[in-house]
Amino acid sequence: MSPAPEDASPQQAIAETRAWVERAVIGLGLCPFAKAVQVKNQVRYVVSEATDEEALLAALREEMNRLVAADPAEVDTTLLIHPHVLNDFLDFNDFLDLADEALEDLGHEGVLQVASFHPQFQFEGTGPDDVTNATNRSPYPTLHLLREDSVARAVAAFPEAKAIFEKNMQTLEELGAEGWAELRARCKADADAG
Repeated sequence: MSPAPEDASPQQAIAETRAWVERAVIGLGLCPFAKAVQVKNQVRYVVSEATDEEALLAALREEMNRLVAADPAEVDTTLLIHPHVLNDFLDFNDFLDLADEALEDLGHEGVLQVASFHPQFQFEGTGPDDVTNATNRSPYPTLHLLREDSVARAVAAFPEAKAIFEKNMQTLEELGAEGWAELRARCKADADAG
């Protein structure tokens, strides 16, 4: 079992998040666009040591500016992992409004977008134990910064992009809660072995 999010070292958080990307996001085909950037090492994994929302917001703003300034061939996307803050999903979900405000304040609206992943992620209208929530359940609270241009190219290259959500729900339903638990255990073992 993973340490409590607030007890995770930066190395542990990155290792488990990488394993989750490999085994769940790519391995289960939850995001058909993820493999290319992962294989090319264009994903920036960074851990924020923030322990409050203000410090996390500062780190998020810094990462937004860093991603916009970076060469997309070097860094196409960023996963900002924050084990020490927003471990409650409702607080995390409320914080997303601040993330969107930061995009706008920095002039990055239409340039970047923020996707969200959380260990307790829950879609509206589902119960906490609904396995379909696992499509957005990461080992640690994580803000995913994506370039709008990259998203647009990926969607153009994948004619059935709108069907991804339904396919993901079906994949998780077929995997089931036990299968998801086994996959998470393999991610943890991968991280520990790395």
